Amino acid sequence: MRSLHTGHPRARRRRLAILTALLVCVATAWIGSPAATAAPAAGPVSPALVTTTAHPGNQVALTFDDGPSPQYTPQLLQVLRKHQVKAVFCLVGEQVEWQQAQVRAIVADGHTLCNHTYRHRDLTAVSPAEIEADIKQTDAQIRAAVPGVEIPYFRAPYGNWGQSPAVAANLGLRPLSWTLMPGDWELPGTDVLLQRLRDGITPTGVVTLHDAGGDRQQTVDAVDRLIPEFKAKGWNFDLPAR
Repeated sequence: MRSLHTGHPRARRRRLAILTALLVCVATAWIGSPAATAAPAAGPVSPALVTTTAHPGNQVALTFDDGPSPQYTPQLLQVLRKHQVKAVFCLVGEQVEWQQAQVRAIVADGHTLCNHTYRHRDLTAVSPAEIEADIKQTDAQIRAAVPGVEIPYFRAPYGNWGQSPAVAANLGLRPLSWTLMPGDWELPGTDVLLQRLRDGITPTGVVTLHDAGGDRQQTVDAVDRLIPEFKAKGWNFDLPAR
């Protein structure tokens, strides 16, 4: 019968020690690899209202509220695509519920999402618990359209924040405000709206327009003229600060 021994006991102990060391090294390398290491928890989010772009200088951020719209959101996406500009879309949950395809189109074009509550109600006197439930419901509705999509911002309807900045920040969303809202819902005419934008845009400013909630053709047309005009003057179209 063949012996079960494979060599001198001292040699076997030496081989066993080397093998053990190799296994420890491999295990350590695997545990420390990016694939095996848990992602670090996100840092705290500030409840301070965001009113500037991510970068300094002649930068401006375009944001669009109350959508998506089956008529005007696609037109606006086409304009932004043509001019190679990224924007923020502040989505209303009940609009998302029946316009999931538009949400997917917004994300597919590389734009950023913002939670704009579920039914666009004034939050001035709403309790923190109700605000939290509303934000979570809206996030869930958006992610039903695009699973796992990032939603970095929250914007209170009418700019009536109430206690929502702290609630949103606690949920990981930055409260996104603005420096210019030129009143496109007033339907002043494309030329007037464009002039309001020219007069009101300031370096690092955040502009709020609308792609739903009424006739937004003037908004689409004004944005189509604004972007090349400002680019020709050396301006860049940025995203809001995080």
